Amino acid sequence: MHTSRVVLSIIAAQCRGVVSPRRWSSTMMMTGSVFPILSVLPTRALVDEKFRVVVKNVPPRTAVTLHSLHHSEDKDYWEAYGHYVSDDQGTVAVSDDASVGGTYTGKEPMGLLWSMRPVPGSRTGLRLRKLDVRTPMTLLISMYKGHVVEGFREQPPMASVLTERSYMAPGVQRIDIRERGVRGTLFLPPGPGPFPGVLDMWGGGGGLVEYRSALLASHGFVSMALEYLSIEEVKTADVELNYFETAFDIIKEHPLVIKDRVGLFGLSFGTSVSLTLAAYSEFISPRCCVCISGSHVHPVTKSLYDVFLEMNKNANRARVDEQNRLIWRDMILPIPTDPNQKVDVGRIRCPVLLVNGDDDQNWATVESAEDITTMMRAAGNEHLLTVLTYAGAGHLIEPPYTAHFRATNFIVQDTRKKVIMLWGGETKPHADAQEDSWEKILAFLQQHLYPSPVSVPQSKL
Repeated sequence: MHTSRVVLSIIAAQCRGVVSPRRWSSTMMMTGSVFPILSVLPTRALVDEKFRVVVKNVPPRTAVTLHSLHHSEDKDYWEAYGHYVSDDQGTVAVSDDASVGGTYTGKEPMGLLWSMRPVPGSRTGLRLRKLDVRTPMTLLISMYKGHVVEGFREQPPMASVLTERSYMAPGVQRIDIRERGVRGTLFLPPGPGPFPGVLDMWGGGGGLVEYRSALLASHGFVSMALEYLSIEEVKTADVELNYFETAFDIIKEHPLVIKDRVGLFGLSFGTSVSLTLAAYSEFISPRCCVCISGSHVHPVTKSLYDVFLEMNKNANRARVDEQNRLIWRDMILPIPTDPNQKVDVGRIRCPVLLVNGDDDQNWATVESAEDITTMMRAAGNEHLLTVLTYAGAGHLIEPPYTAHFRATNFIVQDTRKKVIMLWGGETKPHADAQEDSWEKILAFLQQHLYPSPVSVPQSKL
């Protein structure tokens, strides 16, 4: 077999997890008398931990390309790469040296992760999401001679290292929940506890999304990833506010949870649920709320079926861009003045953190945050509100170093129609927003959920 094909087979096997990093931690190919050395430390870490990529023992002032490759659980290949020039000692340190080209430029320690994109020729509209959080995300980092822009898998690298990034720290427990009509996954941090709790709700795409909850548990929070918004629920009106109240109670009543230290965490439609619960629920009292890329328009005080009917009344305001990508943000503009069409956020009595991107093309989140601020100021509870608005960020603000997706395939829940949804955001500012907001989100949760004073457990791999 040709050498490049041998290397390609190794890469493919590594990305599928077939070859372990212990058996194949580095591939080195001699170039003249130079044996290049590539290191990635730590080799195993949580996805929100930075790694350090260093190249040594190449000729001084030599052009090299660093490339990352990931084979997703959906069987698609993703890549990122940066162009570097070695220093006078023949070294490249990604944390300290600037990339002069590639999928990212400048000093970007994690550019090989957050700038990942589907390899040329891939299916359109892809989104990279971890499906099974029990297994790590494997990433093959390779070094090539020269500034390469294509054909990475057709040529042998000078060196390669396989690294693993995980959402679940060692000792985190994952428990399926099918209790009192609630479906979800509970993640328990390692240790005796007790811990604060978080009810974690994603958006209108529905289904069960676990990776953020797993990461929250890795940082010391009992977190439940809640499953809701299946097509059956939307059509039959099975889910009402009490579904979310019951899920909250399941967390609160767990023996490892501090009962009066449970918060809400919502993204997109999950924000609507969180604000509604905080404002109107007579049965639960969230300690705090983290709300990403959502709105207070359309309170979830009725069944999900009725809420979606209400939202669809303005479906004619949706539009498409020149690439036929669907834009929803105008569906709630202008922000209603009728108080019956909005969550009465003046009723909220717990701290709220709003996180938005000013290039959100999916929902009018910035305008919503402005109205929420006005409403809470008038009600005298603005002191409970913190708003983070990130320039150049889009709708899908996720944990740090998650690849940016300006537009992806999306299934509209009530019609099951497949569309290309425009989420917005530019790659570099969106990546910065994810990193900064995650740090502030964890600090917010620690401040309001952990009893003070406390030493917050930090799980590492």
